[in-house]
Amino acid sequence: MTIPRPSRGDGFALGLIATGSISIAVAAAVSIVMNAIDRFGAEPVVRMPLHDAPASAYVDVAGIADAEYSSVLLTLDEASQGVRWLLFLEGALPALATIGVCLVAWWLGISLIRARPFHRSMTWAIGAAAILVMLGGMLGQVFGAFGRAVLVDELAASTPEVLDTLWTFLAELDLAPLGWGLALALIAGAFDIGRRMQRETEGLV
Repeated sequence: MTIPRPSRGDGFALGLIATGSISIAVAAAVSIVMNAIDRFGAEPVVRMPLHDAPASAYVDVAGIADAEYSSVLLTLDEASQGVRWLLFLEGALPALATIGVCLVAWWLGISLIRARPFHRSMTWAIGAAAILVMLGGMLGQVFGAFGRAVLVDELAASTPEVLDTLWTFLAELDLAPLGWGLALALIAGAFDIGRRMQRETEGLV
C-alpha cells in the first residue's frame, strides 16, 4: 500500500503543524522550569481551596443571596520539601504529557510529509503518549491534592484556626486525561492496523 506524497500545500500545512507542535513542547518545558523556580523558591505561591469563607462584600449586592470565596492564593515563607515536590509534580506531570504528545505530533507530521506514517515505532510512540496523558493528567491532580493536604496539616500544627476555612483534603478529579489517553490509544491501534495492511499489501506485490 503506497501512500502518495502530499501536495506542496499539504506539505506546507503539515510542516506548519509540526513546527507549532515543537513550539508548544518548548513552552511546556519552560513552564516546568518556571514551576520549579516557584515551588522551590523562597516564597512559593499556592492556590488553596476554601470552604465556609463568606465573601461579605457581595452579600448586600442586589440579586445575590449569598457569597463565599472558593480559593485563596497563599504566599508561604516556609514549606517542607515534601509539599514542594508534590505541588511541583502537580504541574510538571501534565506538562511532560504535553511535551510527549507534541513530539509525537511533530514526528507524525514529518512522517506524513515523507509519506511513511505507518511504521511500528509510530504505533509505540502514540501508545506511549496515551499513557503519558493518562498518568500525567491523573497523577498530577492526585499529587496536588495530597500536597495541599500536607500543607494544611503543617499550617494547622501552629495555627489550628486555618481548619475553619481550609480543606483538610480535597481532590476534584478531572477525568478528561483518561478520555484523551483512550482516544490516543485508539489512534495507536489504527496505525498498527494500517502498518499491517501496508506490510501485507507489499507482500502481495
